[in-house]
Amino acid sequence: MDLVSNLSIGFGVAFTLQNLLYCFIGCLLGTLVGVLPGIGPVATIAMLLPATYALPPVSALIMLAGIYYGSQYGGSTTAILVNLPGESSSVVTTLDGYQMARQGRAGPALAAAGIGSFFAGCVGTLILAAFAAPLTEVAFKFGPAEYFSLMVLGLIGAVVLASGSLIKAIGMIILGLLLGLVGTDVNSGVARFSFDIPELTDGIGFIVIAMGVFGYGEIISNLGKHESEREVFTAKVQGLMPTKDDFMKMMPAMLRGTALGCGLGILPGGGALLSAFAAYTIEKKIKLKPGEMPLGKGNIRGVAAPESANNAGSQTSFIPLLTLGIPPNAVMALMVGAMTIHNIQPGPQVMTSNPQLFWGLIASMWLGNAMLIILNLPLIGIWIKLLTIPYRWLFPAIVLFCAIGVYSTNNNTWDIWMVAIFGVIGYLFIKLGCEPAPLLLGLILGPMMEENLRRALLLSRGDWSVLVTRPLSAGLLAAAALLVIIVMMPAVKNKRQEAFKEEEA
Repeated sequence: MDLVSNLSIGFGVAFTLQNLLYCFIGCLLGTLVGVLPGIGPVATIAMLLPATYALPPVSALIMLAGIYYGSQYGGSTTAILVNLPGESSSVVTTLDGYQMARQGRAGPALAAAGIGSFFAGCVGTLILAAFAAPLTEVAFKFGPAEYFSLMVLGLIGAVVLASGSLIKAIGMIILGLLLGLVGTDVNSGVARFSFDIPELTDGIGFIVIAMGVFGYGEIISNLGKHESEREVFTAKVQGLMPTKDDFMKMMPAMLRGTALGCGLGILPGGGALLSAFAAYTIEKKIKLKPGEMPLGKGNIRGVAAPESANNAGSQTSFIPLLTLGIPPNAVMALMVGAMTIHNIQPGPQVMTSNPQLFWGLIASMWLGNAMLIILNLPLIGIWIKLLTIPYRWLFPAIVLFCAIGVYSTNNNTWDIWMVAIFGVIGYLFIKLGCEPAPLLLGLILGPMMEENLRRALLLSRGDWSVLVTRPLSAGLLAAAALLVIIVMMPAVKNKRQEAFKEEEA
C-alpha cells in the first residue's frame, strides 16, 4: 500500500502542467540532439544543464531525465537510419538495424526499437519504484567507512565493465581521481595542484570536462574523417509497424533484454552499455527458426533485444543514484551535479526529506516514456531530413552551443579555454582507444572517496582496520576484491573480450 500511496504523490507532482511541459521539452530536446551525429546523452545533458538553473528542482530533474531518455531513443534512430550510433549503447543496434534500413525495413526497425524501449522503460521504472524504499533502508546503515568501500567497488565495477583494454580503463579512472584532487582541500582549506592559478582553486568543473572530452572530442574526431565517411545514407522508409511475424520474434527478445538490463543497469560503470552487448550475445546463441534471417543481416531480434536492454538499464541506473547518492555511470554523475546545483544532497535522505521530488521524478519516467513513443514514431521522416544537413554546417553550431553553455555556468572565459583543452585531450583518448566515461566517474567519486576515508579515519582515530572490522564495509571490499579476481581469470578475460568484439567491428 505504501508503494501505491507514494506513487499517487509522484503522479500528483508529475501531472502538474509545469512538470508535464518540462518533461515534454526534455524528451523533445533529448531526442533532437540525440539524433544529431557526434553527441550522446552525456554531452546533451552537460550542454543543457545551465538551462535548468532557473527552474524549480523537481522540474529541472524531470527535464534532465527526459533529456536522458530522449537521447537514448535518438541514438537508436541514427544507428538504424545512417549506421551512426548516437551513443555507445546504440552500437549493437547498428548491426541489424542498419541492415534492415538498407532492405527498406527502417520503419519496422525503428518501431521495434521504440516499442522495446517503451516496454523496458516501464518495467525498469516499476522495479525502481518497488525496490527504492528497501534499498534506502539499507543506505541508512552506511557510515563513512561503508561509503568509501562502496565507492571502491563502484570504481572497480567501472573498470571491469568498460569496453576495451582493462589497463586503459584503470588509467582513465586514476586520471579522473587525480583531476578530482585539484582545488581546495576540504579539511585544511589549502589549495592543491592549482599552480597558483586562481581559477583552479575551486577545482576543475565536471561540466567543463564532460563538454570537452565528450562533445568537442567527438567533433574533432568527426572532422578528422574524410567528408565521404560522414555522408548520410537517406534510407527510404517503407511502412512503419512490424508484421505479426516480427512481433512473434520481437516479444521474447524484448523480455530477455529487459530482464538483463534491469539487473545490469544497477551495476556501476556503463550498465546500459554492457546489458546491450550481453543481450545481443544471448540472441546470437539462440537457435534460428527455419527461414529466419541470421543476426547481423537484418534480424529484428537484433534491434529489439539490445534496445530493450539499454533502456531498462538506463532506468535502473537511477536506483544507486537516488538511494545511495552514488552515480553508477557518467550520465548519473551529471545528475548528481544537477542535484547539488539545486542544493539537494543526493542519497537516502532525498526520499524522506523531499518525497515530492523523489516520487515525482519516478512518476515522470512513465510519462516520459509514453511521450517518447508518441513523439518518435510519427517523426521518423523529419529525423531523416535533419540528418541530411552537411556536417560542415552542423559542427560550428554544436561548438557555439557548448561554449555558450559552459560560459553561462560561471560567466568565466577560463572555462571556455578549459573545454577546448579537454576537447583535444578527448580526441587523443579516441585515437588511443580509451573510453572517457571512467574518467568522469573517477572525477566525481574521487573527492567523495577522499572525504569519506578521512572522516572514517578521524572517527576511528587513525585506525585503518575500521574498513574491515565493520561488516558492511568488509563485505563491499570483499566483493570488490572478488570482482578483480574473477575478471583476471583467463576464461573470463577471453569471454569479456568476445563480448566487446562487436564494438570494434
